[in-house]
Amino acid sequence: MNVIEQKETDKIPEPTLRRLPWYLSNIKLMRDRGEQYVSSTQISKEINIDASQIAKDLSYVNISGRTRVGYNIDDLINVLESFLGFTRPHKAFLFGAGSLGGALLRDSGLCHFGLEIVAAFDINPTLIGTKSDGIPIFHPNDFLAKMQEYEDVRIGVLTVPINIAQETTNMMVDGGIKAVWNFTPFRIRVPQGIVVQNTSLYAHLALMFNRLNLINKE
Repeated sequence: MNVIEQKETDKIPEPTLRRLPWYLSNIKLMRDRGEQYVSSTQISKEINIDASQIAKDLSYVNISGRTRVGYNIDDLINVLESFLGFTRPHKAFLFGAGSLGGALLRDSGLCHFGLEIVAAFDINPTLIGTKSDGIPIFHPNDFLAKMQEYEDVRIGVLTVPINIAQETTNMMVDGGIKAVWNFTPFRIRVPQGIVVQNTSLYAHLALMFNRLNLINKE
């Protein structure tokens, strides 16, 4: 029988946290193929990460499997989803319902990973008062009132133009937002105790272009 528990005292390194969802997605694919047990070596073959690194990453959630058999797949999926927070709903507001923000509003897959965007804010008069995939869009002036109306919203998704990124962040933090998922290329400043996750599409695009150019020069 597998023993599964979370280590409360260990601070998980960020690279490990970035890899764990990869493991989870591929383990689910293996389960769909009918596998009941999986080893670090098998996961390694799927995603081309060293098996010893995978075993080390999984040690942070303290999962032990059977010798020469591996981890029970269902148990492993359950504990990873719980550990990563995907099984608990996290409500969020989105700021900036333009092209990128609108795409996130229509991305129903976010709910499967525990993020529920319950409302959006934008200054575009053609968007205010409308809904995107059932999610209402309000003017930013309504933010404080909506923080009172919607319960347990602590996350703000930032997809506004770069010139108002800091101003919008200040408004969110002053209104009670505790974590900001920042999709802008602007590095926002926040007080201590506020969580920021920067996701720059442009930085990853530049990295891809750079690597592509290196390949073309070979």
